[in-house]
Amino acid sequence: MPALEGMSFDHVLLTTRAVRKRLDLHRPVEQEVLRECFELAQQAPTQSDTQSFHFIVVTDKVQREALGELFRRGHAIYKTLPGGVYGLKHSDMKQEATRLRIIKSLEHLVDHIHEVPVHVVPCVVGSTEGMPPASVSVLMGSVIPAAWSFMLAARSRGLGTCWTNLHLLLAEEADKVLGLPAGVMQVALIPTAYTIGLDFRPASRRPLDEILHQDRW
Repeated sequence: MPALEGMSFDHVLLTTRAVRKRLDLHRPVEQEVLRECFELAQQAPTQSDTQSFHFIVVTDKVQREALGELFRRGHAIYKTLPGGVYGLKHSDMKQEATRLRIIKSLEHLVDHIHEVPVHVVPCVVGSTEGMPPASVSVLMGSVIPAAWSFMLAARSRGLGTCWTNLHLLLAEEADKVLGLPAGVMQVALIPTAYTIGLDFRPASRRPLDEILHQDRW
């Protein structure tokens, strides 16, 4: 399935959103469409060209339900953490309204995660345990670009995705569900489905000068 007609690369970048409430839970995703996305993702760079990332594609109903249950348990833990969206209240009314929308969207996904037809789990060979920051950066830089390339390719084909990792608050159990071998680490769970509608827009963002620094902070 080629990229959607008229969707430029810039438009894909501008409109690839975290899709939770608008995932079509009833429409199956063709294997050939997923393979096209992974073929594009496979071109992402990795440390010293080690090509150390892998993708687990979960379509089995029992496994999706098992991951969904871990996701819900992880969500219950996440709600108690001070740094998460539940603990970050804003005095600015616009920011607070956005926070509440995110919570509502997240809770919809929590309720329906097991119904999403495809769970994509990006993994990388290695571990961050005991690593200095520079090594963590290198390891994550060998899987996250590939995962993001997959998400962009999915968007260009009418699929929605969302980077999630609440199931990793119970990582050992999640590894067992997926039969993950020793020395391989999950980094996310990406629910993947066709979207309900295609009318996604660029999100509101801070002025560029607030995040762009010339020569030094």
